[in-house]
Amino acid sequence: MARPTKKQQQANLPEIIKEAAWRQISESGASTLSLRGIARELGITAPAIYNYFPDRDALVTALISDAYASFGDRQIEAMNSLPGPGRELDRLRATGLAYRDWALDHPHRYMLIFGNPVPGYVPPMQELMPVMMRSISALTGTIGELYALGMIDPQSIPLPQVENSQGFCDTMAKGDESTLTVLSIAMLIWSRVHGLVSLEITGKLPPYASDGAALYEFELESIARQFIRLPQAAPDSAP
Repeated sequence: MARPTKKQQQANLPEIIKEAAWRQISESGASTLSLRGIARELGITAPAIYNYFPDRDALVTALISDAYASFGDRQIEAMNSLPGPGRELDRLRATGLAYRDWALDHPHRYMLIFGNPVPGYVPPMQELMPVMMRSISALTGTIGELYALGMIDPQSIPLPQVENSQGFCDTMAKGDESTLTVLSIAMLIWSRVHGLVSLEITGKLPPYASDGAALYEFELESIARQFIRLPQAAPDSAP
């Protein structure tokens, strides 16, 4: 692979460093991420990297933040591609499909944000929480639309205990019952699609279908049946 010129490096060195980090992760795994290895690949000194990322953990955090942003963008774009009333279920399905598509396109990014592949790394939740919440905003948005239309049964799930909690549950604790319901359903849906996607991208998908797409779409349909109640048709007024 051609090495970036010195002028190119100087113009956008932080992005070039992150691109090299992703290459290293895809080739050797996140546990081997090395600032010195990146410096050798780019033909720069390690201190040049430290100017932007003072240590490995700072670089990992930047990679995770970028991955969450891209992940959220894909789902939000899918949701927004189906505007207008009456398409709430379509938006939910499109968001779910975009989730899997992004993970298959970026398996190493997906495993970095949802796994724990970097030994000793402790994610700074205060820093990452905004981009994490945005990454599920399409899901919570579509569930919120359905809830507002009376198409979500609040009794279909147990509400979580939020005392002495952190992260997502802190956000849930600040909301009313509708917020709790929407976020609770979103988290349950996430856990189910995450399980299938994780198995698929690691080659451990159970042999229930010829490919992951069929099983995944079956699960999306099962989720809709569990949580969503369709509006009752108006009674026929004819004699």
